[in-house]
Amino acid sequence: MGEKSHGLVDNWLRNIQDIYRRSHGELVHIKDENRRADRLCELNVIEQAFNLGHTTVVQEAWRRGQSLAIHGWIYSISNGLLKDLEVCLSEPQQVKTI
Repeated sequence: MGEKSHGLVDNWLRNIQDIYRRSHGELVHIKDENRRADRLCELNVIEQAFNLGHTTVVQEAWRRGQSLAIHGWIYSISNGLLKDLEVCLSEPQQVKTI
């Protein structure tokens, strides 16, 4: 969540930086840094679920009528629990159009 450069890994963090920028209004109100980082991770999982729904593999499976669902869940290292982020995509109409 900082602006420090981390080298080559910055290329992979770029998408997360975009999510942080788009969600800044929500995240700025979370004062606890750990809770803010957890929420950013949740927002990233939600975004990646939609990204996965846009892939040709998933789109083709849905076109063929295959039963396929994408669930947005996150695992907490601190307590060992899975959290359901209430994202479930099971048909192409649920995926935002580009």
